[in-house]
Amino acid sequence: MPNMLELLKEYDIPDGGAVESSFPGIRFFKETQHVRRRPMLYNPGLCIVASGAKVGHLGGQSFRYDANNYLVVSVTMPFESESFPGEDNPLLGLYIDIDLGHLNDLVNQMDLQTEFSGMEDKSYPLGIGPSSMDADMKDAVTKLLKALRSEREAKILAPVLVREIYYRALCGSQAQVLYSLARGNTSFGQIGRVISLMEGNYDEKLDVQQLAESAHMSVSAFHRAFKEITADSPLQYLKKIRLSRAKDLIVQQNMKAYLAADAVGYDSPSQFSREFKRHYGQSPAELMREMRSA
Repeated sequence: MPNMLELLKEYDIPDGGAVESSFPGIRFFKETQHVRRRPMLYNPGLCIVASGAKVGHLGGQSFRYDANNYLVVSVTMPFESESFPGEDNPLLGLYIDIDLGHLNDLVNQMDLQTEFSGMEDKSYPLGIGPSSMDADMKDAVTKLLKALRSEREAKILAPVLVREIYYRALCGSQAQVLYSLARGNTSFGQIGRVISLMEGNYDEKLDVQQLAESAHMSVSAFHRAFKEITADSPLQYLKKIRLSRAKDLIVQQNMKAYLAADAVGYDSPSQFSREFKRHYGQSPAELMREMRSA
């Protein structure tokens, strides 16, 4: 059977971008050139690299994900990433979204509560990190890529194979993070629900006191847990989500900067422009000029 790299080469993936596969929630990506460190936003999922490498940076930590390590993202996570193609091949890989309902169903069947229930919520793991690409995970991903070549096989086999990939991830070094996310009654799971709330309502006025109450925590405990999981304070996190969504509106919908600022919850276009440039290294106007000249 062809390996992961050979199978990914069969797909028409635009350089420097990503493309949806024939199965919802799975995307392929490709880079032929080194991409410098830049802000990114990953939704909960598994990032699997077949050739080349990516290096993520968050909260003073760095983590590499490549052919030997896949990345587990348990909550929507703003961080910085840089990309490196391989010596003989471009950076090639796929991203598999995590469906929380399916993950929770699998956790119930695996009876992981016995394994993890004794762990106290005295400290919280970072919500993103690498896990070793062992032979079982590699085999499951290879079978998935093979199935995705056919619409019929994708429809019938992909759901089963994605479930197997979730299972393999729950057997890896990031298992506790995924378990805690799926079991919403843990403090990690409660923070995960608040993050989903923030991610879905980033354009609204969000009060830290109310967010803490929704997590059933004091403000100080909520702030500490949130920062340990995301490496950002709640307000820093919210700002990064807003800026990322605004950039999407500018790039994908060609929206004017002041309209994008309003759409993501900024009252002041000038403040939006300052924070955008500080985060991305260029102002919204500079980004739009770059797009027009491309």
